[in-house]
Amino acid sequence: MFEAALQFPNLDPVALRLGPFAIGDMSIGPFLLRWYALAYIAGLVLGWRYMVYLIRKERLWAPAKAPITAIDADDYLFWATLGVIIGGRLGYVLFYMLPNAADRARIADDPLTLIRIWEGGMAFHGGLLGVIVATIYFARKRNASLFSVGDLVAACAPIGLFFGRLANFVNGELWGRPSDAPWAMVFPSGGPEPRHPSQLYEAFLEGVVLFVVMYVLTQRYDALKRPGLNAGVFLVGYGVFRALVELAREPDAQMPDALRGYITMGMILCLPMIAAGAWLINRALKTPQPQPAT
Repeated sequence: MFEAALQFPNLDPVALRLGPFAIGDMSIGPFLLRWYALAYIAGLVLGWRYMVYLIRKERLWAPAKAPITAIDADDYLFWATLGVIIGGRLGYVLFYMLPNAADRARIADDPLTLIRIWEGGMAFHGGLLGVIVATIYFARKRNASLFSVGDLVAACAPIGLFFGRLANFVNGELWGRPSDAPWAMVFPSGGPEPRHPSQLYEAFLEGVVLFVVMYVLTQRYDALKRPGLNAGVFLVGYGVFRALVELAREPDAQMPDALRGYITMGMILCLPMIAAGAWLINRALKTPQPQPAT
C-alpha cells in the first residue's frame, strides 16, 4: 500500500546558493537563501503593500480617515518584522521545544539551536504575540487607534500565513497523521506511512479562505468602519481553522499521554484567540458607526 502512496516531491529547501568565496587564505560561505526565508519576506512585503492599498482607499474609511498614513505603514513593516521573527522564535522555543525532552537535550548540546530560524521552527502564536506587542507600541507612538491599526494588520495577515505554510511544506515539516486518503503523502522525515499534507490544508484554510473572508468583510461590508471587527474575525477564523487542522496534524510529542492524540498544543493556544476574537466582534458590533457630517 505504501508503494502506491504519493511521495513527497524532491524539493530543495535552499532556493539560492552562492559561494563559497575565498578572501586570501580565508574561505567564506557558502551563502544560502532558503525558501523558508523567502516565504517570510514575500508575506511581509505583500502584506505591507496590501495595507498601503487599504489605507489609500478612502471609501473604506469614510466619513472617518485611515488611522495611519501610507508612510506610517512603511515604518510599521519594520516593527512587524521584528515582532514576527522574535515572537515566532520565542514562541516555538517556549511552546514546543522546552517541553520536549529530546529538544532540551539538543539545546544543551548545541545552544545555537535556539537562534537557527533558517532551519525552520517558528510558532504562529508566538509571532502573533510579537506582532500584537509591536502594534501596540506603534499605535501609541503614532497616536492612532489600536483597534483600527489592528484591523489593517488582520486584513493582511492571511497573506503571510499562506506563504509560511507553503514553506513548511517545502521543508517537509509539520506533516500530518497517518492517513489512507488518496492524497496522503510519504514525507522523508515522517517514516514509511502516508500522511496528511496538513501544511497544505493550513495554507488553504488559514491563507486563502481566511483572506477571502477578510477581503469580503473589508470591501463589501465596510468592516474597517467598525474598529476591532476585522481583528476579531481574524482571531476567531484562524482559531477555528487551526483547531480543525490539528485533527489531521501529527500529535505533539510533549503533550501528556492522556491528552496526546486528542488535545494538541495548537488547540490549547487557539482557545484564548477565539475568546478574544469573540469579544472584539461583540464590541465592534455594539459601537456606533461614525455618521457623515451634515
